[in-house]
Amino acid sequence: MSTTLVLFRQDLRLHDHPALIAAASRGRVVPVFIYDEEQAGDWHLGGASQWWLHESLKSLESSISALSGRLILRRGDTISVLRSLQQESGADAIYFSRQYQPWSAPLETLINNEFHDLNVSIKRFPGTLLHEPGSVLTGSGTAFKVFTPFWRAANKQSVALPLGRPDVDWHSHPLASDDLADWQLQPDTQRGVPNWAEGWQDLWKPGEEGAHLALTDFLEAPVAHYAEGRDVPAKRYTSRLSPHLKFGEISPRQIWSAAQQRKLSAPQWSAPIDKFLAEVGWREFCYQLLDLFNDMPAKPFKQQFAGFPWGNNREHLSAWQRGQTGYPIVDAGMRELQHTGFMHNRVRMIVASFLTKHLLVHWIEGERWFWDCLLDADIASNACSWQWVAGSGADASPYFRIFNPIAQGQKFDSEGEYVKQWCPELSKLPKKYIHEPWEAPQMTLVSADLELGTDYPLPIVDHKTARLGALDAYAVIKQAS
Repeated sequence: MSTTLVLFRQDLRLHDHPALIAAASRGRVVPVFIYDEEQAGDWHLGGASQWWLHESLKSLESSISALSGRLILRRGDTISVLRSLQQESGADAIYFSRQYQPWSAPLETLINNEFHDLNVSIKRFPGTLLHEPGSVLTGSGTAFKVFTPFWRAANKQSVALPLGRPDVDWHSHPLASDDLADWQLQPDTQRGVPNWAEGWQDLWKPGEEGAHLALTDFLEAPVAHYAEGRDVPAKRYTSRLSPHLKFGEISPRQIWSAAQQRKLSAPQWSAPIDKFLAEVGWREFCYQLLDLFNDMPAKPFKQQFAGFPWGNNREHLSAWQRGQTGYPIVDAGMRELQHTGFMHNRVRMIVASFLTKHLLVHWIEGERWFWDCLLDADIASNACSWQWVAGSGADASPYFRIFNPIAQGQKFDSEGEYVKQWCPELSKLPKKYIHEPWEAPQMTLVSADLELGTDYPLPIVDHKTARLGALDAYAVIKQAS
């Protein structure tokens, strides 16, 4: 009987998994996950993503075990591990889902070349995106560089229905497998690593079941408020599906199909559901851009920004990372990230604008910090979104659009609920001053048990001065272009 190695990657699910379904149709299946720390180079999984990977693999192990199978875990070079597993199992095929990170295509080519002369069939399958890169093009056959027409064109194409979970004849011969705990993906106080993820188990449920619960809960009611509520960080009107999508615990077409079904049962919610699906579309657009420009995580899409005069003040960067800038909405966002591995999308834009424009710190510094701290750190969305805010990306926000962190806080956190949650030292301030505490009269500060510069920092830069400095910096490259 034929035996297929199914290499799980960022597709840690059993439903709507084309590679697994194809493998199950031809014979026995060996499910494998390889933890290759060198494959992605500088973009190896950050700390928060490692925590999620541990939990997600634990969930996948349990799901396969419940079906009388066993997930094989191996750590090391992907090619070497596959070579060993193929010999040990006698597999005559290796199947996997196609990935689109800059390092994925070269790896897939290496796998094909390695086993070509051994009569081992190598096949890769779609499933990570709604539309494969290069399939949504302009009328002239070129890639879109602006999101809105891209998404309009994408919506004219059909999306296949998601597939179910296949019946699998799991390979029964004993194969050595690592103990997941030995990979040390989680903080461990016994190893002297502070438990920065304390409480995350109560906030998140990694794994395929958790992904579907999150989608069901979101479509049940919060989605009705999504169009306007997605910008209010104190409310739970967003789906929080991004970490599940990043690890492939749920597929984009499962989300698409469920959302379309919800529109049928609640047609009055069609507009906010379409707005939600447009965020899935932004992820698609980012991967299309990454396929077009593989260097996007490290180089500006708009080459004129290669000469931008960044200041890169290390003290300012550190204050931003620690949530100690003196601007409450910025600090609340950075502290939410530290405590939850997540940050509300509106606040992500605010803190990114503050770093790149108020502090003139290179967007790569923010991108790398998010990469390490975000549970949903995705190479395409992370790079694309940072460059969008910085003004150097495709379809980017103009550089001269500089978010005013005071006005943003007043508009989207008008009662100060979000700031008070993550900056509790400001919790007694009247909402009139919650987003600019330095304007509060001394008696108000005393009543709020707040001493600026001690309990909470004074602003590290002046908004108006920083804004003019950002515009002067932009003028340098504008004159040079």
